[in-house]
Amino acid sequence: MGGWAIAVHGGAGVDPNLPPQRQEEAKQLLTRCLNLGISALRSSLPAIDVVELVVRELESDPLFNSGRGSALTEKGTVEMEASIMDGPKRRCGAVSGLTTVKNPISLARLVMDKSPHSYMAFDGAEEFARRQGVALVDNQYFITEENVGMLKLAKEANSILFDYRIPTVGLETCSAGAASVEAALQMNGLPLSVYAPETVGCVVVDGQGRCAAGTSTGGLMNKMSGRIGDSPLIGAGTYAGELCGVSCTGEGEAIIRGTLARDVAAVMEYKGLGLQEAVDFVIKERLDEGMAGMIAVSRNGEVAYGFNTTGMFRGCATEDGFMEVGIWE
Repeated sequence: MGGWAIAVHGGAGVDPNLPPQRQEEAKQLLTRCLNLGISALRSSLPAIDVVELVVRELESDPLFNSGRGSALTEKGTVEMEASIMDGPKRRCGAVSGLTTVKNPISLARLVMDKSPHSYMAFDGAEEFARRQGVALVDNQYFITEENVGMLKLAKEANSILFDYRIPTVGLETCSAGAASVEAALQMNGLPLSVYAPETVGCVVVDGQGRCAAGTSTGGLMNKMSGRIGDSPLIGAGTYAGELCGVSCTGEGEAIIRGTLARDVAAVMEYKGLGLQEAVDFVIKERLDEGMAGMIAVSRNGEVAYGFNTTGMFRGCATEDGFMEVGIWE
């Protein structure tokens, strides 16, 4: 065992013209979350607890697309999803279609710890949340003025928005930006003007070599009500086992098809690849024409990330003192 390691992400696929102030805000949030996780790891908190703690912090800040600040459905509401996985025994919990649960990652943890199931969704998940006594809020809590504006632009453009944090500087500007990427982007083989992959996630290996992973998101801006992405799907958006922990972000449909998170562990086990080699292989060979990114840790205390998008909000740290927060390549 090589000591503890942690990585966080705030989504892959970043507007190249994102204002410097917004870039700095994102880096500050990632740094805060890393420091929170580092402090917990130094206090010998198990990996699974650190993952939940850090993702809750990300969900509580409206900057990224999870919890408060989630992308809006075509109906103007929020439907959130999350999953968490504990590597040593491959225990997991996942939730979808949440509209009132303040911290979806914690309900996913309760599905894992307090139910006989691995995945609960919509009304059943909300009822389970009430029985477990988790914090509930009105759906309006999750909705930000900025996202209301982005939804309006998406509806006027009849599209799903690529970067839900792009400042609303005018429909003409945003429409021109959408047109410039329209030819390059598809989802499930269908042309798409733009999409919104700003999921959050955290992966941790603790000092005892136990890996864990968690992912949380509001999904796509202007998505159809009831749409489920990769984030709550074990093996696609989230995976942790004895060898590694992985959290993905990006085009959910492509991540689902490629079972991206599980494939990192698979090529480590079956091909004997190292962690960074495995991440690079999966990003290059398993996405077809999809766009995504991922963070990963190994039981040996390694940390890795990869993406084929224009940037990915991420941060990572290891017990030997290494720490990095970045957006671009």
